[in-house]
Amino acid sequence: MSEPTVAQASPTFHIVFNNTSAAELTALPKPLQLEVMSSFNLSAKDLIKSDNEKFGRLEREGRELFRLRANDYRIYFEQTSKGIEVHRILHKNTLTDFLFRSDLPVVEDEELQKNPKFWKLIDDR
Repeated sequence: MSEPTVAQASPTFHIVFNNTSAAELTALPKPLQLEVMSSFNLSAKDLIKSDNEKFGRLEREGRELFRLRANDYRIYFEQTSKGIEVHRILHKNTLTDFLFRSDLPVVEDEELQKNPKFWKLIDDR
């Protein structure tokens, strides 16, 4: 198993891509990769603010996952001791298809966080 890809987000944050999210990122055209990476221009304050509309938040069993929109892509990550660990980079239509197949209302973080199929998608590497 190869080491995760790491990029520095700021002096205090590291962005760690697991194997799945690194593969999803490298599959994108270079200009889109740069756009996705630039969306991580954030600070610790951004994650702490509960009213920050830049992020969606999903929680299950004490685990907090963030959803960040970057153009037509949704980036799912969590804050860990390593920094920001990116789990998945999904095209919005991929997520919409997932929601449709799961019979969930579209783009409802509250409903999405309750579905075990979503968490399996996030944890699959």
